[in-house]
Amino acid sequence: MSKQEGISVKKNENFSEWFTQIIKKTELADLRYNVKGFLVFQPWSVLSMEKMYKHMEEVLQRKGHDPYWYPTVIPESNFKKESSHVKGFTPEVFWVTQAGNKELEEKLALRPTSETAMYQMFALWIRSHRDLPLKTYQRAQVFRHETKATRPFLRSREFHWIETHCAHKTEADAFKQVKEDMETTEEVLHKIFAIPFIFFERPYWDKFPGAVRTFAADALNPDGKVIQQPSTHMIKQNFSKAFDVKYIDQNEKEKYAHLTCYGPAISRIFASVVITHGDDNGLRFPWDIAPKQVVIVSIDPKAYKKAEVLKKQIEKFASVHIDYTDRRPGEKFHYWEMKGIPIRIDIGLKDLDKKQVTIFRRDLNKKDSVPEKDAITKIKEIAKEFTKNLIKQADKVFEGRIKEAKNITEVKKIIKEGGIAKCGFCSTDKEGTNCAEKIEKQVVAEVRGTKFDEKEKPKGNCVICKEKANHIVYIAKSY
Repeated sequence: MSKQEGISVKKNENFSEWFTQIIKKTELADLRYNVKGFLVFQPWSVLSMEKMYKHMEEVLQRKGHDPYWYPTVIPESNFKKESSHVKGFTPEVFWVTQAGNKELEEKLALRPTSETAMYQMFALWIRSHRDLPLKTYQRAQVFRHETKATRPFLRSREFHWIETHCAHKTEADAFKQVKEDMETTEEVLHKIFAIPFIFFERPYWDKFPGAVRTFAADALNPDGKVIQQPSTHMIKQNFSKAFDVKYIDQNEKEKYAHLTCYGPAISRIFASVVITHGDDNGLRFPWDIAPKQVVIVSIDPKAYKKAEVLKKQIEKFASVHIDYTDRRPGEKFHYWEMKGIPIRIDIGLKDLDKKQVTIFRRDLNKKDSVPEKDAITKIKEIAKEFTKNLIKQADKVFEGRIKEAKNITEVKKIIKEGGIAKCGFCSTDKEGTNCAEKIEKQVVAEVRGTKFDEKEKPKGNCVICKEKANHIVYIAKSY
C-alpha cells in the first residue's frame, strides 16, 4: 500500500491531520454532505456503533431501564417551562417554523436533548410512590447548532446517542442513580470499549442547563485535549414543578419527584475509540465492537477452499470476512491492518503444504504460524486477551499526564506540554467564576471540575486569586 493509500502522518506528530486521514482512508464517514456539521456515516463506523449501542442498551436494561421512542420535535412552549434550560439551549436549537406552505402556529425544536419532551409524559404516568423509580431511556439523534468549529464525530451538529431519564422519590435515590450511571460508564466504556477516563463533578458555571449537579467523564487525547464523554445529572426540582411531575407518598402526601438524566453519545464515544486505540498504521478496534473480528486473506486462489472451511468454523463464535480481491498480498495485509480488524489469518501455498495458517493480531502487531488443527483454539485465546491488552495500553494515556501546579505559571507549562494541571482553587460555586474566566483567558484551558472520588484534601491557595484553596480542581484544554 502506498503512502497515498495509507496513513501518511504520525499520530503523535500531527494528531489533527492523522484523525482527518483515518476518517477518510478507513471510510468511517464521508464529509462531503452539503450541510455543515452533518456527515454520512459509512458502514465501517455504523457496524461498530451498532455493537456499541447493543452493549450499552443491554447494561441499561439489565439495570432496570425501559426503552422508549419519543418524537424528534419539541414544542417551543415546552422549552419555556424551565427558564435555565431554555436559556442554556436556545442558541443551539434548530427550529421548524413551516410545514408545506403554511407557517406553524407554534415553533417546533429539533430536540437538542429530551427533558422537556419526556417530563411532560412522566407527569401523566406517575401517580404513586409505587410508580417510582421510573427508569427510561431512548436511542436517538439530537441536533445542536454548534457555534464552534465542527469536527467529525467529535463535534457535529447531529449526533447519535442514548439518553436516560429517571424519576425518584428522594434526593438520595437520585444520587444513587447518578453513581450507578458512573458505574455503567466504567462497565461499558472502560471494560468493553477500552477507553480510560476520569469522572469530574463539573463546577457551577459548567453544569448542564437545569442541573443541580453535573458529573462527566473526560477522556484524554494524544494532543493533550480532553473529550467529554457520558455525563450524568441531578436535575433541579424546577423541572418537576414546571412539568408537574409529582407522586403521592406512603403518608398520602403529594411530593415532587427527583429527576436524573444520563447521556452516552455513541458517535462521540466512537471518536474516542478511534483516537485512543488507533496508531500510525490505522484503526484498532476492541474485540466486542470491531465491525468484523477476523479477516481471512487467501493469498492464492488454491487456498480459497481452505479459507471457506475455516470461515465456517470461526463464524460460530466471531464475525469473519474473506478477502477475495485481486490485490497483491502486501496491499491486503496493510489494508486490513489500517481497517483495524483484530485478527488477520493469512493462507498461502506454503501454509497449505505445511498444514498451518499465519495469524496476525492487531493488539500486539504480532504474527505467528499456527498448525491448522490449533487455529480455532488460538483465535479464541486471542479473543479473550485482545481487549484486555488494549485496556492496558490505553490506561497508560494518563500516566504522567496529570501534574500538580502551585501557580498559574506552572499551570500554563503543564497545559502547553499536553498535560492536565491539578491545583488548588478557591470555589467551584458561583464565587469562583472570575478565577475560572481568568484561567480561560490566560491559559486557554478550562476548569474541568473536581475529581469525583478525590480523597486528597486541598492545601495552600487558589492559583489565581491566592485566597485559601477549598477545592482541588483539574484544568485542561478540551474540544
